[in-house]
Amino acid sequence: MQLAKTPYFERPLFFFDQARFRKALAEGVKPALEIFKDAAGAADTQMAERFREGEDVRTLVHERALFVDCLLHYAWHQYQWPDNISLLAVGGYGRGELHPHSDIDLLILTHGKPDRVTVDNIERLVAFLWDLGLDIGHSVRSVEHCLELAAEDITVATNLMECRTVVGNDAMRERLVNHMAPDKLWPAEKFFSAKYTEQRERHNRQQASEYNLEPNIKNAPGGLRDIQTIGWVAKRYFRVRTLKQLQGKGFFTEEEFAILQSGEDFLWRVRYGLHLLAGRAEERLLFDYQRELAKQFGYVDSGTQLAVEQFMHNYYRVVMALRELNDVLLQFLDEAILQRGQRQSVTPINERFQLRDSTIEVTQTRVFQEQPSALLEIFVLMAENPDIQGVRASTIRLIREHRHLIDEKFRADPANAELFMQLLRSPRGLSTQLSRMTRYGVLGRYLPEFGRVTGQMQHDLFHIYTVDAHTLQVVRNMRSFRSPEAWQKSPIAAEILARMRKPELLYIAGLYHDIAKGRGGDHSKLGVVDADAFCRRHQLSGRDRRLVCWLVEKHLLMSAVSQKQDITDPEVVHDFARTVGDREHLDYLYALTVADINATNPELWNSWRASLMRQLYQATRRALRRGLENPIDREEIIEETRSQARSMLRAMGLPMASVENIWAQMGEDYFVRESADNIAWHTAAIHQLHSASEKGQRRDTLVLTRNSGPGEHDGATEVFVYTPDRANVFAAVVTGLDMLNLDIHDARLYSSASGYTVDTFYVLDESGQPLLDEPHQLEQIRKTLQEELALVEDYSKVIQRRTPRRLKMFELATRASITTEPGDQYSTLEITSADRPGLLARIARIFITHDLRLHNARISTLGERVEDTFHITDADGHPLLDEVASRELEEDICRELDAIQKSGGGKAE
Repeated sequence: MQLAKTPYFERPLFFFDQARFRKALAEGVKPALEIFKDAAGAADTQMAERFREGEDVRTLVHERALFVDCLLHYAWHQYQWPDNISLLAVGGYGRGELHPHSDIDLLILTHGKPDRVTVDNIERLVAFLWDLGLDIGHSVRSVEHCLELAAEDITVATNLMECRTVVGNDAMRERLVNHMAPDKLWPAEKFFSAKYTEQRERHNRQQASEYNLEPNIKNAPGGLRDIQTIGWVAKRYFRVRTLKQLQGKGFFTEEEFAILQSGEDFLWRVRYGLHLLAGRAEERLLFDYQRELAKQFGYVDSGTQLAVEQFMHNYYRVVMALRELNDVLLQFLDEAILQRGQRQSVTPINERFQLRDSTIEVTQTRVFQEQPSALLEIFVLMAENPDIQGVRASTIRLIREHRHLIDEKFRADPANAELFMQLLRSPRGLSTQLSRMTRYGVLGRYLPEFGRVTGQMQHDLFHIYTVDAHTLQVVRNMRSFRSPEAWQKSPIAAEILARMRKPELLYIAGLYHDIAKGRGGDHSKLGVVDADAFCRRHQLSGRDRRLVCWLVEKHLLMSAVSQKQDITDPEVVHDFARTVGDREHLDYLYALTVADINATNPELWNSWRASLMRQLYQATRRALRRGLENPIDREEIIEETRSQARSMLRAMGLPMASVENIWAQMGEDYFVRESADNIAWHTAAIHQLHSASEKGQRRDTLVLTRNSGPGEHDGATEVFVYTPDRANVFAAVVTGLDMLNLDIHDARLYSSASGYTVDTFYVLDESGQPLLDEPHQLEQIRKTLQEELALVEDYSKVIQRRTPRRLKMFELATRASITTEPGDQYSTLEITSADRPGLLARIARIFITHDLRLHNARISTLGERVEDTFHITDADGHPLLDEVASRELEEDICRELDAIQKSGGGKAE
């Protein structure tokens, strides 16, 4: 480098000793690359420390860009360049913004085709920058080539809009910028349409939600790209270089500009910290980063919320405010740009509102000030009029400016209560309007209890939405039950909604079922207080109020009974029916439960859970129809099931004597819990096995597989095992199924008098679906289980599979509880633990160690945790009555399963 000819980098950097840097280069004690690396490393360390000490993130982001400018200045001057070439910063770096691992986008702008020497120098410069460790993206183009690409590609045009010269001939940049003016390339109308389409597609790739569990802080709705989109469109329309230059031009209010700036500050701080933690350009706020950032930013666990939940609560509130502002400003630009000069039709609606083309607006600016009720009325009008497609930007602004008028006096006004009930009773558009009310800050003020849960999240894999987003999705699901498609997807819910007395009561229950989340205590009971107050304020009848409050209190009941209890047991069904009381309560509860599960985590609603819910609903309807004073008799069930199975087996041509001999070995539970179809299937196979043995074909184990047909358990693959009763059978089967990556959701285990165990397992694949009905897949199950069962006499294997990354982020102390009710045949063991591959196999090993017999298992996976229920006895078939021994068993289970977590459960994916 000819340092004597190299100009100083003119803009000052207080933390970088430029003179010392130049001296090191001049003396040549070390290679230039090492000197550059030392400078870059020192700057990274110093800036990271300043960030952790809480320095203003804007200062750091702009200084980092300035420091890279300095490095590029000196790197450029290591080579000889002609006068007609320059190095430009484009994109975010062009704006003078640079996070620790952001891409450094460079454009080497040339006049025509560069000569061979210049090409060689460009290649050497780029190689040097890569060796230096800078994450550069570069291109070499002439002004003409840039203009050609920009005309075809909106992304290229956007990047070039923000270009600036780092070093070299600035006249070339000026020429480029002049040729990219809106009157020559990408006029404001075309540019706005392209960027708006680009944003919509980007949002769709992020599920169109700002509430993703692990959000992308750059590309998700309300993220940094939304702020940039506003800037790009506004700056092109108003022909300014910075948003600050738009102050006073009527584009945004002072409050809106403050929201934009503070929101960007917050997201920049999160992004800066995220890059430092990840050591790369990470934009996804993954679970482990969420926890670490919460700690760095000073959040601490409270009695009701984890530190990470508080941090994410703040995050979601910020991005929600930014998305709201993005809506307002882009709507304003749409009206100012796309609708400019168009003839518009204005249709009066009433004294307060009118329709301008397809959007609603106030008739005059003092409407909300003079008649605050109009803050609710506008949403009622939109719900009732399908011609209204949206709200004018000026009216959205007025709503935001006057929403403070929604106070205690407003909420106590019967006229406003009637308006809200009118909205809940509207035949269409309810969920859309509730979402609009939320986004414009109206719903959280009209229902302050809803406002408190806006942006509130639970740090787990089960609840993938914030409480407010989940609540609105519940109502959306309820409304979907009224659609024609629901008769195929959710026929029972569709039939219920079609004849429901007052659907608005269901929607109120949906709004309030989780309203008390995050307060500590039982949110179901706490929510009843708020629901009762709402019903009284909105003058619901005593009957309707009691129904709503009952639904809020019991909203988890049907899910818990269907997934954790044996719903083939008539006593379980009778107890549930007694709690429900009548058909109306059952219908409302079913619709609420289905909507709730789907809105908690759509991946959890699969054919298996749908089957369990349908079975419980239908069994309860029968119990209610029969009368609660007439519980079904076990003997009646047994006789009816036997009779149906006999008819099927007789049609197959099986000798009845053989059938009765097989059945004589089975206990009563088998005929109570299994369907006639299953019994016929099992019996025919057992008869064939015994017949083969009599002919000298030595076989003592039978494994059958099939996908269930319509009816009971039609949402899973059935695996039937008939094998000599040995201690390790359950461990062998669950290990074999785990090796095949199959999840067990139910296990029915019976012992026959002939010394055989008769077990049925219901399994789903990793995506929560039954296996494809292909012979090779079902044969693989049979082969694997036969191999495992052949080793059962000396069985000690526990499968080791890798633990998925998300699961490794959560630690959950295991809880085990053993209860034995008077008169019960079994003891009930309930285990709550972190989900890990091979967990059920480990539990089976514990049963072997303690010489326990397992009779039934209900497996329920809820995100990162499992809640499993087992019916167990001692080796002699007696329930566990020794309290000391039971406590020791509970402690052993907790100790063993917690050890899995601490060991990592295998390598993370």
